[in-house]
Amino acid sequence: MRIIILGSGTSGGVPSVGCRCEVCKSDDPRDNRLRSSALVETRTTRVLIDCGPDFRQQIMPFDFQRIDAVLLTHIHYDHVAGIDDIRPFCVFGPINVYANQGTVQALHTTMPYCFAEHLYPGVPLLNLQAIKPHEPLQVGDISIMPFQVMHGKLPILAFRIGKLAYITDMKTIDEEEMPYLEGVETLVVNALRKGKPHHSHQTLEEAVSFAKRVGAERTCLIHMSHGIGLHSDTTEILPPGVCLAHDGLTMEV
Repeated sequence: MRIIILGSGTSGGVPSVGCRCEVCKSDDPRDNRLRSSALVETRTTRVLIDCGPDFRQQIMPFDFQRIDAVLLTHIHYDHVAGIDDIRPFCVFGPINVYANQGTVQALHTTMPYCFAEHLYPGVPLLNLQAIKPHEPLQVGDISIMPFQVMHGKLPILAFRIGKLAYITDMKTIDEEEMPYLEGVETLVVNALRKGKPHHSHQTLEEAVSFAKRVGAERTCLIHMSHGIGLHSDTTEILPPGVCLAHDGLTMEV
């Protein structure tokens, strides 16, 4: 199994519109960050985690193959705004989309034409299903265990997939969720910026502390703003086993 980081940026992406900081002006491609999303693949199964506004751009470099399922962490625009762009993949058949109940309800309100009882020709064929933390699901040969983290005051989903855990937009996690991270070897987790705390996202320092707590062999940081600093500079201060993601990063799990 492998995970491909389609996007490693925060809600506004990097470069940030109108910003002239050294990160936003950088010519290092690792400092250009589309909105956070990932593909988890085996030889037979392909699962997309989140589908933000950059999805079309993110998926274009890859072979046109079936997407077996979409996992949504939460309803925020940078994680769901690309759902309509899944429609080309519906030539392979309807696609199951899994989300918590709050996200399911919100999508029916914000994108009703995608989930109406009577669909007009051309809309994506999506089977939107509510899932709960701690109730496992199976997509092809990929076993998925949803669990819950807190995005400020908003409960959102994270996913344990074999020895991989994917967590985005987390600020805190309840102690009873920690057993779902036991034995994780590859941890993908958010780190918004250095220094100044944020009310609903981990800072770099908080993410590193969380990584130590989990004890994964490898931790890869995502959902980063320009406040994370230059990729090359920040990489030098990270502890062993912790790295910054970049768009297109592929890891075998």
